[in-house]
Amino acid sequence: MNLTIKKIEDAQIIRKGVVPFRVGDTVKVSLKIKEGEKERIQIYEGLVTAIQGSGSKMKFTVRKISYGVGVEKTFYYQSPMIKEVKTTRSGKVRRAKLFYLRGKLNKKDARIQESKKIRTPSEGAVETAHTAVPVAEVAPVVEETKA
Repeated sequence: MNLTIKKIEDAQIIRKGVVPFRVGDTVKVSLKIKEGEKERIQIYEGLVTAIQGSGSKMKFTVRKISYGVGVEKTFYYQSPMIKEVKTTRSGKVRRAKLFYLRGKLNKKDARIQESKKIRTPSEGAVETAHTAVPVAEVAPVVEETKA
């Protein structure tokens, strides 16, 4: 790729660092919606079914079921229309693309097993369940002597 094009693309990156979600995670995408001159934030919550590309051109697809109809929406991760992306639940999947969920039209069939592993974001150091806990003082053991 041309070096000047790469520099221009890198300058336009809004969100730097590691992507806070993977395929199979349930996310809340906060979108900026402009109506006339007013701007509001609308939350789109669903399951990440695919991630394409990397860097400034990364796209991800979120699927949700609305009134019994499956709705998929694709977002650019670096889009200025996205305020934030929060992971609400980590899923355990073994596929890169979850297209098999398209045939499942109710939430019970489209469930994904939750991952027990706690992932921490690279920006902040969040304590995990495996951190050391101070041990309470143990009562001294008293030995009985027979007299």
